[in-house]
Amino acid sequence: MESKQLVAELKTKLGEANFTFTFDEKHDKLRLEHKKIGRGMDISLPEILTKYEKKKQQAIDEVIYTIEQTFLAMQREKEQGFAGLASVYPIIRSTSFPKKSNDGHAFVMTDHTAETRIYYALDLGTTYRLIDESMLPKLNVTEEHIREAARFSVKKLPTSVKRDEVSGNVYYFLNQNDGYDASRILNESFLKEMESQIEGEMTVSVPHQDVLIIGDIRNEVGYDVLAQMTMHFFTVGAVPITSLSFVYENGHLEPIFILAKNKVKKEQEEK
Repeated sequence: MESKQLVAELKTKLGEANFTFTFDEKHDKLRLEHKKIGRGMDISLPEILTKYEKKKQQAIDEVIYTIEQTFLAMQREKEQGFAGLASVYPIIRSTSFPKKSNDGHAFVMTDHTAETRIYYALDLGTTYRLIDESMLPKLNVTEEHIREAARFSVKKLPTSVKRDEVSGNVYYFLNQNDGYDASRILNESFLKEMESQIEGEMTVSVPHQDVLIIGDIRNEVGYDVLAQMTMHFFTVGAVPITSLSFVYENGHLEPIFILAKNKVKKEQEEK
């Protein structure tokens, strides 16, 4: 499938009665404007086409669902306003993720690691809305209020995991499909609880939004398995974050390649 065919498919599925479609061939993206709401969104076509190669029609169905739910949320926001802080959650994104909304408003953000950044969202049921600075007066809150509410909310999310063992190493998968799986990396009590079960070196991975992987790495093969695993999840995820894993030690997350580099440096200094 090519970009023009994808645009035609989206027009057929969504219909042109409610939407205005503007195809930017130069940048290979589609601008969707909702005629009734008066708001729009940009869609990167190459990302969908890559997923289409692997998932076929399912990839199209997923993007259609996301578009429809996003505009339903926009309409609900316009008609009903925003809910309270009880529905605020933290969202993990790559540091390459945009810092501003399509309307040009800066998102409320917090630094996390060299690979990840924390954003904040209002949960709207089937989707959520990232919080930007223009929303703070409407919510009658400060950025710190948002951060505090999100820290509290993430602790309430369920943390059940599935266990798998490969080549003597143990991997735990958290996959609730609630949109906040990767956000559990911010639940410090959960990480400490998992750390108490780890026999080797503890790793934490958030390759995409809908999965968190905790590794109990007991031999060198474990790192190779983890690297292959995270790269796979990174490439198939609807919202990829990072293929890089972190070592969790004393409450801190350290990228594995940085840790290895520091170890080599330390060994060289000792010699």
